This record gives sequence, structure tokens and C-alpha cells, in this order.
Amino acid sequence: MNKTSWNSRGKRRALWQVTVSVPAQAEEAASRLLTAWFGAPACTVFDARTGATTVSVFLSCPPRPATYQAPALRVALRSLAGQDRRGVRLRLRRLPPQDWAESWKRHFKPRVIGNQLLLKPGWSRRKPRPGQVVVVLVPGLSFGTGHHPTTTFCLRELVRRRPKRGALSVLDVGTGSGILAIAAAKLGYAPVEGFDSDPEALRVALANARRNRVAGRLRLWRADLTRLRTRSRRRYDLVCANLLTPVLISARQQLADCLQPGGHLIAAGVLATEFPSLQTALARAGLRLCRSRRDGPWRSGTFVLDRASRSPRTERPVREAGRRCS
Repeated sequence: MNKTSWNSRGKRRALWQVTVSVPAQAEEAASRLLTAWFGAPACTVFDARTGATTVSVFLSCPPRPATYQAPALRVALRSLAGQDRRGVRLRLRRLPPQDWAESWKRHFKPRVIGNQLLLKPGWSRRKPRPGQVVVVLVPGLSFGTGHHPTTTFCLRELVRRRPKRGALSVLDVGTGSGILAIAAAKLGYAPVEGFDSDPEALRVALANARRNRVAGRLRLWRADLTRLRTRSRRRYDLVCANLLTPVLISARQQLADCLQPGGHLIAAGVLATEFPSLQTALARAGLRLCRSRRDGPWRSGTFVLDRASRSPRTERPVREAGRRCS
């Protein structure tokens, strides 16, 4: 997010930051709440070292006390905490005048995924190594940086399964800013398709695809996963679904129906405490866990669709994450 603020004479001025710390499972709800309440887009920061999740909005002037201290807002924040009320409170602070676009350059560094994929901001002069593909990230476009554990897992799996010969098809479910679809296209997957229910997300994803010069290699459309008709649609070798657990569970059959027999589902956005429930639900749709990773409060997994049968079946929960996928 580009947090530069200017006055009428072109000089930089201070911003006001409203922040709330929430449990990991309340991240999405807190983001929606602050965006709606303060009328500014929220950004989320997950600290992998401490496991803390904070959601912030940035304002050009301090919020009125009637807005910031409203009883209804306090009630809504308490509901986000569930049983854990610790730390769920608003904090307001004034940020000193400075060029926040320059601040990004100090904190947003290039990142390498699996030695084959380089994620970097547009201002970075870092050159890729031989055989390394580059995805250019622009924070001002609300483009995910790939640092969140759930996104990182998906990117690692895309790199690990990068086609060495022939082509593998990819579907990015809930594409958002398009980071996974763009990375897949640059890694050599084809065809690459994606959809999202939010038209603004699709607009941003297409802008990012153009910036990375892969717009002609992607097909993006608007759709709701829970209402997706899959019987007449293409089946994919790989489906990426970085979504909330309730959505993954309710749409498990639609996700399975998007896969070729022997295809793989990369499921992320799942809290570790919710992962056993997701694993059981996906097993009923014929999907077997073959690889997973835990990072802080999050656990992500790759599931394979049984080649022998597409019919739903149940499976005993897998205790270990070490099974290898084909």
C-alpha cells in the first residue's frame, strides 16, 4: 500500500494509523470491519516470528471521537475476539511526515521462492539468476507480496511442480490480485485460468498481469465458487485455493470436480486448528492429503484426487504431513 499523503502545496504531511490486533481467524472479518467503518482500505500484517496479526487503515486526518470511540465499534471488535479478548482494541497514532513510498523501499525486499521464482518490487534492480523467472510486485496496486505463509505455500508448490516437459493446466480459485495465476504463467503452466467473485479484484489482477506481460496467457472471469457449474467445464491438473476454511469445506465437491483424476488441489488460508476438519471434508470428495506445512497458526496442504474413482469417499485422517504426492 502506498501511504504517501500530500497537502495543497505539494508538501508531505502526516497520516493517522488506526490499528487492531486480532486472532488469526478474525483477520478477514477485521479487515472488512475497518474498511467499512473508516472508509479506507485495510491492510494486514502477519508477524511470522510472534504469530501476531494486525489490521490497519491509514487516514489523511484524525478520525472524529464519535467515529473512533463509537460503542457499536467496540461491540463489533469484541465479537471478533471470540473467547480470547486479549489485545482486541483499537490503537490510534499519528505517523510523522515522510515519503511513505520511499519507506516501502526499505521494508519490501525481493524474495526468492524455491530458487526458481523471484518476487521483487518494481523499483528493485536485482537481476534474476539463470533460469529464474520474475514477478514484479507493486504495493500501490494492493498486490500481495507473497510473504504471508498461506501465499508462500502456494507459490512453493507451483515452483515444486513446475512442468519440465509438456504443459500442466492451472485454475486459481479466488484469484484476488492475481499473484498465483501470474506466477503460474511465468513458470510455464498452460493454460492458466482464474476467477473471483469481486469485480474490483479482477480489475486489479488484470492490471498486474499486464504489468508482468502475461495478460495474453491468462483467462480471468467473474464467478462464485459455491455456485460454480463444473460438469461441462475444463478439468485442471492443478487447482490453487487460498481461501477461508468454511468456503473450502462447503465447496469441496466443486473443487474436486475441477480436477483431472490424479490432479492436485493446493489448499491454503487454513488455521492449524481447522485443518483436521478440512482434511476430513476433502477426503469425502475423494481428495487425499499428500503434503502439508505448518507456519505459525496456519497450515496448508496439497491433496491429490484419486485416479481410480471420482466418487466421494471417506478416509481416515492423516496424522503425518510427510507423504509425497505423485
